[in-house]
Amino acid sequence: MSEKANEPDWTERRSTGMGRFKRHWKAWLIGAIALGLLAFVGGPWFYINVLSDPPAQELALGEGQQGGGEAVPVDGTWTVSEGSQAGYRVQEILFGQDTTAVGRTGKVTGTAALSGTRITSGEVTVDMASVATDKSGRDEQFRNNIMSVSQFPTSTFALRGPVDFGSVPAAGQKVSVKAAGQLTLRGVGKSVQVDLSVVRNADTIQVQTSIPVKFADYSIPDPGIPGIDIEDNGIIEVLLNLRKTT
Repeated sequence: MSEKANEPDWTERRSTGMGRFKRHWKAWLIGAIALGLLAFVGGPWFYINVLSDPPAQELALGEGQQGGGEAVPVDGTWTVSEGSQAGYRVQEILFGQDTTAVGRTGKVTGTAALSGTRITSGEVTVDMASVATDKSGRDEQFRNNIMSVSQFPTSTFALRGPVDFGSVPAAGQKVSVKAAGQLTLRGVGKSVQVDLSVVRNADTIQVQTSIPVKFADYSIPDPGIPGIDIEDNGIIEVLLNLRKTT
């Protein structure tokens, strides 16, 4: 028998080669899909947990407190001073991964009038264009599409009646009380009930509150973008250092 007769038929070799190619092609496709899924899930996880800073802790009494000594009388006008902060906290889902966005600013102004055991009036204003997170892209979305700061540059909270503590807090004493007020965001004002935590120091009074906000109540557009889902509500956080001015 000739050597040629012993050689594999060309059609058989072609069939064998195609079979190998199909098996390799399927393996490559499965591998590509697996890598894509890994990148889809693992990429955001790596970004959130490795590349990004952890979200800031909630604002709390004690931050920026002034030292001890005999406390100044409470009666008079108290002005928002250095160390005051305000901002927001919302939950995000970044390509399936849960994360928390926290925006803050120190550009907070306002006054409160105290008489005896009561806060008789008070209003706080926040410069919304200065609110910032750790991501410039998120901040641009917040300032332009969400809060429209060019049209609504500030947000405010104003008391809608006196707040009575029952007795004048001693220096270093922390007290809590409910207060009625009006919160204005994006030009829309709504009545709210808030819990105020207050501590009196030697020459300052510190006030902290957190206000739940449902975005639709304030005509705030859906803040989500493709790939990032955001809850339809958030928290406004405020920490005030008040210093007596008159």
